[in-house]
Amino acid sequence: MQGVVEHSGTVVRVEGDRLFVRIEATGACGACRAREACGMGEARERVVEALLPEAASYAAGDEVTVGVRRSVGLRAVVVAYVGALAVLLAALVLGVSVLHWEERAAALASLGAVALYYGALRLLHRRIGRSVRFVVTRKTE
Repeated sequence: MQGVVEHSGTVVRVEGDRLFVRIEATGACGACRAREACGMGEARERVVEALLPEAASYAAGDEVTVGVRRSVGLRAVVVAYVGALAVLLAALVLGVSVLHWEERAAALASLGAVALYYGALRLLHRRIGRSVRFVVTRKTE
């Protein structure tokens, strides 16, 4: 599928409408430009949780293919890195130009603002995670 990042995996467990799949980074990940966005760049193995109405039709040990749109990876990069940079710069400019703080105080406040930003992302991680839609297909041999 064009525009989709796919990984082969094995179903680890099924809980209601949730399917937990262990995926492994393959040799192809090394050449993939989206590997950092999908999170497989730094891990050899990862368990992903897919919300599927038909999850009960899968069983532990089933071989599957898990796919996610590339746009999801791009959105993750924007939220994680571009958003943090925007918060950092806004806090720094606000501290130095508007509030006339010393550069050191403004820099520390900027770092604190980024910590609060990441804390807010952590609190919202379940809501953000619900917007990620995995496509799971059973492997046929």
